[in-house]
Amino acid sequence: MMLTREGIAYRIARDLPEGGYVNLGVGIPLLVADYLDPAKEIFIHSENGILGVGPRPARGEEDLDIISAGAEFCSLVLGASLFDHTLSFTMIRGGHLTHAVLGAIEVAANGDFANWRVPGQAVPAVGGAMDLAVGAPNVFVAMSHVTNKGKPKIVKTCAAPLTARRCVRRIYTDLAIIDVEAGALVLRGFMPGHDPSAIQAKTEAELTVASDCREIDVPETFNGVQLRQ
Repeated sequence: MMLTREGIAYRIARDLPEGGYVNLGVGIPLLVADYLDPAKEIFIHSENGILGVGPRPARGEEDLDIISAGAEFCSLVLGASLFDHTLSFTMIRGGHLTHAVLGAIEVAANGDFANWRVPGQAVPAVGGAMDLAVGAPNVFVAMSHVTNKGKPKIVKTCAAPLTARRCVRRIYTDLAIIDVEAGALVLRGFMPGHDPSAIQAKTEAELTVASDCREIDVPETFNGVQLRQ
């Protein structure tokens, strides 16, 4: 059993704290806004100039002027603010965010991560990921545990060009939740049907199993969306 992309987003959303100011990167991270606990006040930031991003609008209810940094339609929560790009990055670089949730190509055992260019592929630039990685004290990575060829994405040392060094605090994958603590990887949770040894077999870097490590609790569906498969 493993989490779907939506399942990873759900698990991250449920771990975000009350009062958090959170930037969501492109890909799986953007889905987090759909699964926030309504009992918590959490402020979602988009680097193109929004504070107060809500869930994705239903089909046919999109506002052509409300677009996330991922170039997707989004909604605004009551009290949301809109501002220019310069002010948005002033918030990021000034340390005013509490969390950044980002996708990744690879994460290293010491918290290094790469998320902007696969070796050999041409891309225009790194975007805002570098600013987010060093501006937010809590960087969470959301990604699949292995590549589509079965190669581990949690590695001893990143081979892809780095986005930032020693900044990742927690990794959420379709199979596990792993903390980065003092340059080491600590397994906190794993999906039913797996165990720590099975997760280690899919992880290049060495894992330490937390004393309270347990199965990840995620419902099978949420509002009709499949979270596990």
